[in-house]
Amino acid sequence: MATHGTDAHAGVGDGLPPLVRDALAAARASAFPHSCRPEQGRLLHALAGGAPARIGETGTGLGVGLAWLASGARPGVQLYSVERDPDRARAAAGVFADRPCVTVLTGDWRRIEEYGPFDLLVLDGGGQGKVPGDRPADVERLLAPGGTVVVDDFTPATGRLPLHEGVPDAARLHWLEHPALRATELRLAPGLSTVVGTRLLV
Repeated sequence: MATHGTDAHAGVGDGLPPLVRDALAAARASAFPHSCRPEQGRLLHALAGGAPARIGETGTGLGVGLAWLASGARPGVQLYSVERDPDRARAAAGVFADRPCVTVLTGDWRRIEEYGPFDLLVLDGGGQGKVPGDRPADVERLLAPGGTVVVDDFTPATGRLPLHEGVPDAARLHWLEHPALRATELRLAPGLSTVVGTRLLV
């Protein structure tokens, strides 16, 4: 969840997929500033094209990231996203009303577990392990072998050991060093990076 992600799309112009424009309109109408940034959206769009069957997302917001995913997904791929705020979930579901392949769920992020395993799992609204009480998602259960997990909204690391507020960044290290993943950190913008990991086949 990017602090000014909705506003960051303002300078992108007409190059946005129509579904992303619809989701942005819903976010602006609700004064929701925390949509994914366009840099992240482009990555999600590209990764969605490689998912053969099922995509999951935590933290729908008003559906901007989900719209990037749905716009990049191949025909027949099912997308599931969960949003804890009922009003946001309802508004986001309206954006995808004519997309039967997209399901917006309401509730805790763990509801996504009912619909896995996923070929692509985007952890934006829970399951990242960034805040106390939010356990990291179990990728060995939620990802199909060879599947990809995306954990977004990190500040780019500047040293060999990634730090958060002056101490080793336990959440980032969890994903980068996870024994079931081959993971790396990608810098998407000067102040934005994401961790992308692929579940090992064995």
